[in-house]
Amino acid sequence: MEVFKFGGASVKDSSAVRNIGAILTKFVGGELIVVVSAMAKSTNKLEEIVEARKVQNLTLYNELIQELYDFHLEIVKELFEDKDSSIYFETETIFKDLQDRFYQPFPENYSFEYDQVVSLGEVISSKIVAAYLTEIVISSCWVDARQLVRTDNQFQEGNLDWEKTEELIQSKLPPVFLKKDVLVTQGFVGHTPEGFTTTLGREGSDYSAAIFAYCLNAKKATIWKDVPGMLNADPKYFEDTVKLDQISYKEAIELSYYGASVIHPKTIKPLQNKGIPLFIKSFIQPDEQGTVIQESTINDNLIPSFIVKKDQVLFSIRPIDFSFITEKSLSDIFSKLAKYHVKINLMQNSALSFSLLLDRKKANPLQIKKILGDSYKIWYNDELELVTIRHHDQQTIDLMTNGKTIILEQKTRQTIRIVLK
Repeated sequence: MEVFKFGGASVKDSSAVRNIGAILTKFVGGELIVVVSAMAKSTNKLEEIVEARKVQNLTLYNELIQELYDFHLEIVKELFEDKDSSIYFETETIFKDLQDRFYQPFPENYSFEYDQVVSLGEVISSKIVAAYLTEIVISSCWVDARQLVRTDNQFQEGNLDWEKTEELIQSKLPPVFLKKDVLVTQGFVGHTPEGFTTTLGREGSDYSAAIFAYCLNAKKATIWKDVPGMLNADPKYFEDTVKLDQISYKEAIELSYYGASVIHPKTIKPLQNKGIPLFIKSFIQPDEQGTVIQESTINDNLIPSFIVKKDQVLFSIRPIDFSFITEKSLSDIFSKLAKYHVKINLMQNSALSFSLLLDRKKANPLQIKKILGDSYKIWYNDELELVTIRHHDQQTIDLMTNGKTIILEQKTRQTIRIVLK
């Protein structure tokens, strides 16, 4: 049994869906879970729909829904000549229910409403993919992750109940495999004990694939991307990137923790716990080798890896009173930031101050001052970038810092992190 995950780029239009079908025909006969993300930029559009409903802008709400419906309907028309195909009715029903939702009271918990609406992107795309696989006579069916993946009630960032999820997946899916070879489901989504839909955080579909692989003891998991595998740097910032043919779970966890965008940070650990290899492969060149992530660390330090985070803000925080930065004050700062889901990219403390680096898009300086300003004095520098180099040497450090001012530096034997202006 294997698990495949196809992201938004691999289901962006009708030709991309056909490409999925072509890839899956190479694996006919084996048991396969296919985890699907929302199509193209559907998640962003659904977020706009939630906002329009929140401010009660009916005109904008209906316009956004119509745009998204037309986008999906065009894909359906290009894939299914038979207008009596059930996928036409299923797609229309989802959007009709979404239109009717406007007239319901908006919940007090914004994150609850977010999850009920934004999760529909994965539902629609997975239904279209499942219907297309049936159309091309691949033995397949659609299964609902909202009945299989159990989380707590933390909407927008659901925490997994592993024991219950494993129980649900192991009890419900093996009987389906007796009749079908390919089960198509959704990434990113789960459900509470009460049956309400939750999401696992943005880009959580990789994590979903790992969840299904873990619970079904898969032989391997594969994430299909528009890159040839896991690269040692983001091609948006570097011209001469190198593919990492094989790295360890440990190295992949480190890279994802520091911000490597190819793999969701939560994805690796469940696979490592059961020794399930993870392949990163190209849906454009599906026969190429890609990258494999497994237990051995023998190849980890062969090639340096670079991770760049732009638009960073460095905050320096000092107590207003005459106290020093102690464990108590650090605990207070962390507690206040965690309440607002502020994620720290880098931190450093001295006796008198505590510095932390945040993404500018996710942490407005005025917001941070509002959160901490009652107890602390706050200064900040913005328009910075954070460079992380794994397996560095002086040549790579010089390459990344040439012509720039070093604001802060942290260095270990394996990793250097530099804040640059």
